[in-house]
Amino acid sequence: MKKLFLMGRSEAGKTSLTQALEGRALHYHKTQYTNTGAGIIDSPGEYSETKRCGLALACFSFEADVLALLMAADEPFCVFESNCQNFANRPLIGIITKIDSPFANVPMVRSWMENCGCERIFEVSSFTGEGIQALREYLQGEPLRLTLEQAKARQALGLTDWADASAYGLV
Repeated sequence: MKKLFLMGRSEAGKTSLTQALEGRALHYHKTQYTNTGAGIIDSPGEYSETKRCGLALACFSFEADVLALLMAADEPFCVFESNCQNFANRPLIGIITKIDSPFANVPMVRSWMENCGCERIFEVSSFTGEGIQALREYLQGEPLRLTLEQAKARQALGLTDWADASAYGLV
């Protein structure tokens, strides 16, 4: 299974999503420090909300196979900059949580994630379980491991490390 790194502001639903993905009962727990489980890295929201802490997100991203920007469907604003995928050397996905909220505005949050450069966007509810299985299926399997030579060949073609390179004769 690919290791997932969750980034998002406080109360966006990172810890609840972690509990739902792991099949545990949901209960509120304020994340005070970065939790690194077997398959998920859950970061405090303050890391995304405070410019001084942003470097910590970049450092923790090296421990994951997939990076996820997480935003609640009822978010009042986006804490991430446009094209922020440029800092990532891992696939960047978006996860919209709380899609069951009566104040949800999924199209607006989806547009924010598209502007951030998310390659794929999942809509989930940790409370109802909607969308959780699709995210689990995406995370299944082993991440692509490349040698230095393979990475250099992909870079010369302008490909990301995880892009399908079979059309170029690269595996």
